[in-house]
Amino acid sequence: MWLWLLALLGLWLLRRWHRERQTVPGLEEKFVLITGCDSGFGNLLARQLDARGLQVLAGCLTESGAARLRAAASSRLQTVLLDVTSSSSIAAAAAWVQERVGQKGLWGLVNNAGTANPTAPNEWLRKEDFMAVLNVNLVGLIEVTVSMLPLLRRARGRVVNVSSMMGRLSGFGGGYCPSKFGVEAFSDSLRREMRPFGMKVSIIEPGGFRTGMTDPKAAAKELHRLWAQLPAETRASYGRRYLETYARRSALLHRLSSPRLSRVTARVQHALLSRSPRSRYAAGWDALLFLLPLSYCPTWLCDAFVAFLMPKPDCGTP
Repeated sequence: MWLWLLALLGLWLLRRWHRERQTVPGLEEKFVLITGCDSGFGNLLARQLDARGLQVLAGCLTESGAARLRAAASSRLQTVLLDVTSSSSIAAAAAWVQERVGQKGLWGLVNNAGTANPTAPNEWLRKEDFMAVLNVNLVGLIEVTVSMLPLLRRARGRVVNVSSMMGRLSGFGGGYCPSKFGVEAFSDSLRREMRPFGMKVSIIEPGGFRTGMTDPKAAAKELHRLWAQLPAETRASYGRRYLETYARRSALLHRLSSPRLSRVTARVQHALLSRSPRSRYAAGWDALLFLLPLSYCPTWLCDAFVAFLMPKPDCGTP
């Protein structure tokens, strides 16, 4: 009995492996829009897809970032200035994309633009600090996606949302983790809604990777700025040692993060180009071997792990 079950499981895995290796045809005719291409995952992905012959439409926040990307790619790649927190910028980009894709529609949308700072204990933050992250990572992602859906539906295309393992396991304060939980929820509902139209929606869940978003110097500077604005009573409750330990551990996590951004972009490419993309992709050994299994563990175990990593308030001198 068990041998038959193992044989069936093996055949199913072999069939899935074979289907996932098959690539959609006509790559040179497919348009893909990527947000957040000034640096990091978006920049690397844009250059990789351009090298494979796709028609890459790269959304960049700054003209200097767009110029650097154009210099590193072929003449096929086109850039557009796109601020995902601005409705007018999104509307202008949608019209620009419409002009270029025409009746072919948009094959792929990669929502990659993101930010993490300010990251700090929740009590140290104001509403504006949370919204600064949520507006980029979640609200902007939703608005960009909704504006592109008619073009994506025309091509029976793909939406790939870059989330995080912190969308499964919240490890620190600030707007980043809530925004990634929101990305997961939005992606799930969108996938189910778009299935009848032949569209596919995938989520990428990276572990720790070194990008400009995780710059420890910028994070420490922001942390000290927030500390200076706290009431004296709050600073006394946490203690100066808490602040310094929090900053050191953030820097340590950055150093332990992987510099191999291609581990993420390879999964984005699979989600865009495979005949049978997956709904979710974990990226990075820390995500696959530790964070993903931990996210399925009892709450008390997750709490104990996060508590071990976090500094302890010592009621020191403010």
